[in-house]
Amino acid sequence: MAHRLKKDDLVVVISGKSKGEVGRILKVDADNDRVIVEGTNLVKKHQKPTPTNPQGGILEIEAAMHVSNVMLQDPKDEKPTRVRMGTDKDGKKVRIAVKSGSVID
Repeated sequence: MAHRLKKDDLVVVISGKSKGEVGRILKVDADNDRVIVEGTNLVKKHQKPTPTNPQGGILEIEAAMHVSNVMLQDPKDEKPTRVRMGTDKDGKKVRIAVKSGSVID
């Protein structure tokens, strides 16, 4: 399934424990329909001491979430919006915010 989300897009989390938070997409896993959003869905990971991290301890990292739990942030009013595909004046394929009609990217 083709997703209209890309790395470095600003998204709003619409469900889950991080609902309402805004963050930038760090990674998109299209095969598993997952995204990792900066600063959201934080989980604690217990890290053993290693040569690169001799202290070890408990780390907080961003966990992946399903793409249906995020929506792209509209560039005009900064609210969540759906995305559709269209063409610009040059005939180039672009993403368009449904709510405001503005071109994304």
